[in-house]
Amino acid sequence: MMYRSREHKILGGVCGGIAESLGWSPTVVRFLFVLTMILIPGSQLIIYPILWIILPKRPLPQHSPYAYGS
Repeated sequence: MMYRSREHKILGGVCGGIAESLGWSPTVVRFLFVLTMILIPGSQLIIYPILWIILPKRPLPQHSPYAYGS
């Protein structure tokens, strides 16, 4: 399953989450995102916010002190 990244995020963690799920560098995914915005403008402005809303954040590891809200 794809998640939004908790570690590699600038705006919403969508590009970082895509990079984590593909095993790529977040910088490469962000570069490709900007490149597609230049070559095919418009669709990214719709897709990114939808993914931001739909994709959940990556769950915290169980050993994390923040996993239970402490």
